[in-house]
Amino acid sequence: MIPSNKPLNPNFSSGPCSKRPGYELAQLDISTLGRSHRSNVGKAALQQAIKQTKALLKIPSNYQAAIVPASDTGAMEMMLWSLLGKKPVDVCYWESFGKGWFSDIKNELQLSDVNAITADYGQLPDLTQTSSDHDIIFTWNGTTSGVKVENADWIDSQRSGLTICDATSAVFAMQMDWDKLDVTTFSWQKVLGGEGAHGMIVLSPAAVERLESYTPPWPLPKIFRLTKNGKLIEGIFKGATINTPSMLCVADYLDALNWITEIGGVESAITRSEHNLAILTNFVSQNDWIEFLAEQPECRSNTSVCLRLSLTDDQLKVFCKLLAEQQVAFDINSYKDAPSGLRIWCGATVESHNIELLLPWLTWAYENVKDKN
Repeated sequence: MIPSNKPLNPNFSSGPCSKRPGYELAQLDISTLGRSHRSNVGKAALQQAIKQTKALLKIPSNYQAAIVPASDTGAMEMMLWSLLGKKPVDVCYWESFGKGWFSDIKNELQLSDVNAITADYGQLPDLTQTSSDHDIIFTWNGTTSGVKVENADWIDSQRSGLTICDATSAVFAMQMDWDKLDVTTFSWQKVLGGEGAHGMIVLSPAAVERLESYTPPWPLPKIFRLTKNGKLIEGIFKGATINTPSMLCVADYLDALNWITEIGGVESAITRSEHNLAILTNFVSQNDWIEFLAEQPECRSNTSVCLRLSLTDDQLKVFCKLLAEQQVAFDINSYKDAPSGLRIWCGATVESHNIELLLPWLTWAYENVKDKN
């Protein structure tokens, strides 16, 4: 029988992700709209976004943070093109975006001393194969595989190379070991449910030293340049963005940061996300037709939860279509390059009762399609 109750919010997409509970456009502070981002009011908003981000995430005081163009992709590309080439590079990947970073390093930057440390979807590679003398590239949470690193214990505190971490679906949902991270990138539209097109970079003193002492052998477009005359352009890290940001998106991001503060900080956001995963974990344990793509429980993502079903690809398409038509769950099909299945966002902006209300619908959809060709 068709379930009687539907999730109050059917937005379970893994990016852009669901807005925070109670979100309304009318609640945004839009005093910056129509003003220059270089005006006092515009720069103050950008400075507040950086300051509040650093405070909430407990980023060390000697680290730098900035808003950059083109979402997490832009942030990562900026860092790869600006920093690599001085040392051998170890690229750890177990999903599509990490594989994309490897392709760019190997084929676009054309670095010769590059080691790929990989695993199939659902698994983690042997991260101990990395060298502390190499630059290390990795994703903290594989958004398209549902597999995360459990911690950063495998990174050497005495490393001479840099660690460059794509943490777009991890920051604000998982504990970040900042002492082990030299470059961290993320975007507003993942864990906080913000708007797209803006990325964030967080740099350790070692990353700043590399930027100021090393000039890569290839030209850098203006939009990637963080230094001038061998010195960091400090204004970028104080709200003077490289290009024009959307002040509406900045207002939206500040609203999300304020919500994190209201619920008790990052620790509360992590707890909310982990509770959502626990609800799904219990459901999976009670049904033999669904399983996690991530094989090891300790490495299962608590944001981009990836699941496999005992259905054909065609049946899965009908499964997702049924749920969308019922306005129960939107955009929960797996990523295009990942194994067929579901990907359900469980970050803090998704309320637990909506996960609970979704579960009977998953069973209903499965029962409706399992015997159909």
